[in-house]
Amino acid sequence: MNNFYFRAVASDGQLRTGTIHAETERWVAQELRRQGLTPVYVGSEPKKAFELKLPGFKGGKRKDVLFFTQELSTLLNAGVPLDRALTITSELTERASFKLLVLDILRVVKGGKSLADSVGTHPEYFSELFINMVRAGEASGSLAVVFERLSEFERTRDDLRSYIMSSLAYPSLLVVVGISSILVLMNFVVPRFAMVFEQSHIPIPGPTKVLIDVSYFLRSYGWIGLSVLILTAIGLYGFVRTPGGRLWWDTLRLRIPVLGDALRKAETARFARAMGTLVSNSVPLVQSIGIAGATLNNQKIARSLETVATGVKRGEGIAAPLKRAGQFPPLAGHLLSVGEETGRLDTMFVRMADIYDADTRTAIRRFTSLFEPLIILTMGLIVGTLILSILVAIVSINDVAV
Repeated sequence: MNNFYFRAVASDGQLRTGTIHAETERWVAQELRRQGLTPVYVGSEPKKAFELKLPGFKGGKRKDVLFFTQELSTLLNAGVPLDRALTITSELTERASFKLLVLDILRVVKGGKSLADSVGTHPEYFSELFINMVRAGEASGSLAVVFERLSEFERTRDDLRSYIMSSLAYPSLLVVVGISSILVLMNFVVPRFAMVFEQSHIPIPGPTKVLIDVSYFLRSYGWIGLSVLILTAIGLYGFVRTPGGRLWWDTLRLRIPVLGDALRKAETARFARAMGTLVSNSVPLVQSIGIAGATLNNQKIARSLETVATGVKRGEGIAAPLKRAGQFPPLAGHLLSVGEETGRLDTMFVRMADIYDADTRTAIRRFTSLFEPLIILTMGLIVGTLILSILVAIVSINDVAV
């Protein structure tokens, strides 16, 4: 008797993993089927399906999922049958690894499983939101409409993320260039002036002496400071990966002036977009809150949704519990109140997502418009002070020569 590891898909599309003590792999597969599970992998060692098959696989390919969703949306809305649509999508896919994944989905579909169960075998790529949306579309017979909404959801989320990253790229570059310039001056330029004064025995001006002392300290003990900085970063990274550390870090980020407001609005837009997509496809509200909360990056905001879900279960609606949670902008609660009163909660979630998408872009522009001049001013003062100290030294040498 040996221990066999397995990966299987349940009837609800969820991936199940575990071990079974048995004699053969075939017996394990039969036992899983008897329990209503579809075996994906059975073996003597724990493995992830596509880490074995796909060279260079790395989880969570957003671009691949966006491409897959857009192509299926286009083909299904054009009346192409699902199996043919998957075949065409696999042929259009340029990445060999993702092509194998699409073909595997097609294989499972042809084996009699639903599309939701098929994509559920690849949680590295497809989120719980994606799987539940596909299942709702299959149940309602509106799979083409669901993929159109999923395509819009994935595209909008990707656009917002790309905008945030590109907006922060220039300030980050300014910081790197500024710090590099200072290090070059302190490690190569200043020591040459120090040698001149040492060889000529000329009195060193006060500002230049301070500059030379700082340069000497950096060259002699800089590696200690760098080591401490690296160890601190590693320790902080490890701490942030713990549940308590992640909550502390996410809470701290929300308190950063200007940037914290942008992050809060970005999470609100992400939550609203997911809720609008789910609610419009008749996914129960409590279940939608749990799925949408799993898409959030900030754990402080995500955990506040537990109280929101509790309020919904009590029959309070979603607007009042959301206001009490205190983690979303005030306007969000008012918009949802209007949505509940008019019976158009799904439309209001989409409208809310559009509003906070635009507000996030505005907040990011405000942050960069303040941050960039601050960086330039700070770096200018530091570099200017260094150059001024060097010029004072040059003038003092000329005075002695005269």
